[in-house]
Amino acid sequence: MTLKEYRKKRDFKVTPEPSGDGGGDKGKAARLIYVVQKHRATQLHYDFRLEWNGTLLSWAVPKGPSVDPSVKRLAMQVEDHPIDYANFEGVIPEGEYGGGTVMVWDKGSWEPESPDVDAALKKGDLKFVLHGSKLKGSWVLVRTRGFGSSSGRSSWLLIKHRDQFASDRDIAADEPRSALTNRLLADIARDEGGDAEKAATGDPSAKKAGTGLPAAEKAASSGARKSKKPAVRKRQRSSSR
Repeated sequence: MTLKEYRKKRDFKVTPEPSGDGGGDKGKAARLIYVVQKHRATQLHYDFRLEWNGTLLSWAVPKGPSVDPSVKRLAMQVEDHPIDYANFEGVIPEGEYGGGTVMVWDKGSWEPESPDVDAALKKGDLKFVLHGSKLKGSWVLVRTRGFGSSSGRSSWLLIKHRDQFASDRDIAADEPRSALTNRLLADIARDEGGDAEKAATGDPSAKKAGTGLPAAEKAASSGARKSKKPAVRKRQRSSSR
């Protein structure tokens, strides 16, 4: 596994992305890093990354992960990323590779269920457990023979296994905020000097009021709205007939 392709695509004099030239932690981590970065580039997608052999194995998931076992998400394998990319949240300048706003949507650790990870990757059937702030439990990445096989970017399917963490809810829509800073994409773009209007197209619509707030805050907000009854204007009778 190498970062040669990663570095070839980027100008580190322009982009704030880490180069991976010794900036990360060299110590042996107790747990393997897992991260999902929500990325509003040309199109919105989610970058799913697993630490292995000193880099982050990476897949671009156009529709984002699903916790519904009946839903199979396309995951296009892309170049490995450096370990210190796991904490990158900010704006890649327009015109650069991947130009747009990046959010750390979920982060945590992972552990293999497949007994030999390298053999599983070669076979195209990697089973693992996620310990994220949003995604948890047992999952599998399965390589397919479909779209992308001729381009050198192998296509996989990201699938949730049936366990206590499986659900039919849309977790990407329900929990749109950063696991690192609790910001939306538009907030990140605005704070980091990016295109907030473009970034906002990757956030939930304004009609989904309270999106990303804890359930207690949503309930409180809803209760407050219900308690405010519109004032009833009494009709005054005219004294003259």
